[in-house]
Amino acid sequence: MEQKTKGAIFDLDGVVVDTAKYHYLAWDRLAGEMGFRLDSSVNERLKGVSRMDSLEIVLQAGGIGGISQEEKLRLAQRKNGYYQEMIKEISPSELLPGTVEFIKKLKERNYKTALGSASKSGGLILKRLGIISLFDVVVDGNQVSRAKPDPEVFFTAADRMGIPYEDCVVIEDAGAGVRAAHAGGMKCIGVGDRDVLAEADLVVENTAELSQIELIF
Repeated sequence: MEQKTKGAIFDLDGVVVDTAKYHYLAWDRLAGEMGFRLDSSVNERLKGVSRMDSLEIVLQAGGIGGISQEEKLRLAQRKNGYYQEMIKEISPSELLPGTVEFIKKLKERNYKTALGSASKSGGLILKRLGIISLFDVVVDGNQVSRAKPDPEVFFTAADRMGIPYEDCVVIEDAGAGVRAAHAGGMKCIGVGDRDVLAEADLVVENTAELSQIELIF
């Protein structure tokens, strides 16, 4: 009997490439302009979160309130400008180890592959990394409106692949992403801190370990 086609949905930041550091640096630059700095605990909370929700986290960290929605949009735009400047020079040398090998292994096993990222630059970054052809579907912040832990981005990716949700596995480095995968009825492989990703079905310490996984999903 022919093996049923399954789907693998990859987060971008921290799974394919470490653009999370650029998001953090851009937010920290914005915070500095408002008179405070961000620490590493805030960085963890920003992972997998939409731009406007990230802004709320940053403002909360600085104890800043009473800002109009119009001003919030301006601040988020300014941060995005900083981020876009930083990723202009991103190159294949910044691909995280093991991920491309893992994607190729999945394809050999009849999986379809998708990007499922909150980043509005997801598709652009894959092009700059030279790996967009490895993905059957690309869903980023331009196609969805609800941030993780809402499963919208994963539902959209699965629907576009034509794969039932229960036949999809998500690869994530953020707790919000793990919760989103499970909310969508999908399995999840966590990459990173086992305490943060305790709810994942399987956790690896780093992307280099991905290609060693013998998939059970």
